[in-house]
Amino acid sequence: MTDQNVRMPKSEASRIVAGERPADWVNHPAGLEVERHCLDAAPGALYDYRAGWEHQRRVLDEVCHHRAPDRVILCQHESVYTAGRRTKDEDRPLDGTPVIDVDRGGDITWHGPGQLVGYPIVFLQRGVGVVDHVRRLEEAVIRLLADYGLATGRVPGRTGVWLPSDGLRPERKICAIGVRCAHRTTMHGFALNVAPDLERFDTIVPCGITDADVTSIRRELGSAPSLERVADDLEPRLRELLAMRPYRMSPDIPRNAHPRFCRPRADRPSPRTPEGARS
Repeated sequence: MTDQNVRMPKSEASRIVAGERPADWVNHPAGLEVERHCLDAAPGALYDYRAGWEHQRRVLDEVCHHRAPDRVILCQHESVYTAGRRTKDEDRPLDGTPVIDVDRGGDITWHGPGQLVGYPIVFLQRGVGVVDHVRRLEEAVIRLLADYGLATGRVPGRTGVWLPSDGLRPERKICAIGVRCAHRTTMHGFALNVAPDLERFDTIVPCGITDADVTSIRRELGSAPSLERVADDLEPRLRELLAMRPYRMSPDIPRNAHPRFCRPRADRPSPRTPEGARS
């Protein structure tokens, strides 16, 4: 009987793992390169979002034409709001804060200091879909956070990495994911909240979700490792999962009831919540 938590690419998976390549396999450069930008940056030396977006495009051109191996760009951005293709007008900042419209999936989110952003630019062989790529990014972060003592997982029907409700606080997203695939090659990626200013999320509806909150490693544990250490710890997880070998998928988080939650917005006060509902 097949273990439903063991995931593999839809077609030819067992043959690939056994070392036999299918007829339509593309001879793509092996390995995964990792580059880093501004992970130890002082204020004023953060990675410009538009410059990073242009860099992604250049790397994608190299990877999709098989002139370079897959690459993951890890960085710490300047403070910026970005809106994916599904963003609705009512989810944007009400105070006129500028927003960069981008070509990834998903809704609006924020990037900035204290957040580890990763852009895996990966060529997907036939039989490996974008959804599987997203599940693997989630799995890498879930396993990383387990090493830090945080039990996280997925919410069915939603992307990203989540903590369950504890009966007082709602479900909380700690890592957002939004990707684009062009020429069978992915770009954009994930944003893991290590120790950012979470008030930056209060003027938007992050990822278009109104009934859940956002959180960070620091909020959940009281302290957080440096972004450099988190990047160091995440890198082997990404290498393992993006190799596209079969893996055992972590379970979804338990769905627990909690008091009704409304995200604070600039035009309304935060709702009253039980003591301890927000740290």
